[in-house]
Amino acid sequence: MAVVVIALLVQDIPLASYLRETEEARLTTALERDAFVLAGRSSDALDGDSDDAASLAAVRNLARQYAADSGARLVIVDADGVAVATSDEGDAAVGESYGSRPEFRTALGGSPTSGERSSQTLGGELLFAAVPVISGDTTVGAVRVSYDDRQVTEATSSKIWSLAVVGITTLLLAGVIGFILSRSITRRLRLLRHATERFARGDRAVRADAESGAPEVRSLAGSFNTMAARIDDLIAQQRAFAGDASHQLRSPLTAVRLRLEHARELVGVDPEGATQRLDVAEAELDRLDELIEGLLVLSRAEDAAAVETVDAGAIARERVEAWQALAEERESVIELDGAADPLLVSAVPTAVDQVLDNLIDNALRAGGPGTRIRVSLAAAPDDADAVDLHVIDNGPGMTAEQRARAFDRFWRGRNDDLGSGLGLAIVARLVRASGGEATLHDAVGEDLGLDARVRWRRP
Repeated sequence: MAVVVIALLVQDIPLASYLRETEEARLTTALERDAFVLAGRSSDALDGDSDDAASLAAVRNLARQYAADSGARLVIVDADGVAVATSDEGDAAVGESYGSRPEFRTALGGSPTSGERSSQTLGGELLFAAVPVISGDTTVGAVRVSYDDRQVTEATSSKIWSLAVVGITTLLLAGVIGFILSRSITRRLRLLRHATERFARGDRAVRADAESGAPEVRSLAGSFNTMAARIDDLIAQQRAFAGDASHQLRSPLTAVRLRLEHARELVGVDPEGATQRLDVAEAELDRLDELIEGLLVLSRAEDAAAVETVDAGAIARERVEAWQALAEERESVIELDGAADPLLVSAVPTAVDQVLDNLIDNALRAGGPGTRIRVSLAAAPDDADAVDLHVIDNGPGMTAEQRARAFDRFWRGRNDDLGSGLGLAIVARLVRASGGEATLHDAVGEDLGLDARVRWRRP
């Protein structure tokens, strides 16, 4: 009903204005026509002797008769602008000068005029038409026919009231129809709402009934089904790790590039050293291939890839050694504690490698030159079935609010263009898929930076 009210207002307000303008134009045209006719019939009286009482009496009778028939006011003036006949009762205005009126000045100048102006005499607007009375080539007077603006309003009021009646009838009819339709529509809408609530709770297989109900509800249900299928596809695509893979590939590629640059520097002066660095680069390429395969396995398993038993200590030693060259280049130090003995943990393929790479990479970038990074691996002090991995740096650290958001995808702790904001999100996903937990804490002791802790489950 509110929509109908708005539609009626949008339609009827301009329409009412148009009706008034049309009525005003019609009346103006009628006034101009009548004025010319009256001017023609008055020309003989105004052209002859002004004392010709019979001619003037005929003109005055004509004015009164016209006013009685049309409801308009008529004033006829001579060449000097003095009224010789009016439609007023008793000819009270006869002899009064109208030469100061703008429409009479124009008409006595030989030009017809019409329009609307403010009238002090009437205390309102005046709709008029004034034409010259011409005898031969001489203007011998003027005729003005006018309506009070209130008469125009009265002429349009009946039509506007008709519009109002139609509008009220339309509104009532819309209310009745809307009530009937709403009773049949709301039931289907409740069913659709239940489907959306189930979908929001994680039941991505739920679909709405798009075969029954009103056409609009069927269309809405079809749109919901399309949306649900699209969201399901998007979640599947998200699990493909496209963005994560591009981020993850950067670390081994950086290591390969560094080894190749060193090999090129040594190829002329130390061929054996160059060969060793090429061997290391080849090993990094093998790891890169393994990393890609691990990402694909994890994405296909939808965060439920089969875990395997790995030696976290051996992986920690390997990854710290792989990062040493880059750390030295950045004038930083990486230390490893507690990884001398085997420490078996359960993890999805390549998870421990990737977690370490991400945490070390983040620590190097956040701390800048001179960063000291300590990687430690030991049995969890409060859980006999867990192993804790710590990557501790003496960098700027994070606030409590930053730590709360750090594992969000694409979140970055600095307002610069470095990084993609995926590193810690990948860490959280890999650890969660492995059955573990990743958290961030303030470092204690001499480090006073950030302590990234990952708790792995034992096999």
